[in-house]
Amino acid sequence: MARKHPTPLSGGLRSALNKELGKARAMTTVLAQRSAELRAEGESLIRTADKLLCEAWNERMWADGGPIDPSPTVDQAINGGHPWLEIECSRCKTKRDVDLAALPHPPTTFVHDLVSRLRCSKCAKANRRPPATLLQLAQRPRQAAPET
Repeated sequence: MARKHPTPLSGGLRSALNKELGKARAMTTVLAQRSAELRAEGESLIRTADKLLCEAWNERMWADGGPIDPSPTVDQAINGGHPWLEIECSRCKTKRDVDLAALPHPPTTFVHDLVSRLRCSKCAKANRRPPATLLQLAQRPRQAAPET
């Protein structure tokens, strides 16, 4: 809500009010710029935190095997620069990459919860629907044209 400043009757008070209003306008510009700088810095820190979370999850997957709970959310993986999920069919051992950005998902979906949704398309043609095994999050696909 805008503040209303009554115009003073005397010239000295009018010029003092105009001076203070000028300072206030200058201060809003300074504060808005600082706010934008801090927001950009915060977003950068969140991206870095998401990247480290993905890398930590990959290391735990490699060390312990199996889908590790908790995992990053799909949005955290994408924001952290790991938009690809490497999976392997538990039956035919075919590996493929899944584009996480292309999956319909709520923002809070954890990567390890995708196991039940991801199936091997090669085995599906033979009327089999074995579950996928999660391998790791990746920054880019291993193949030029991954299956969906």
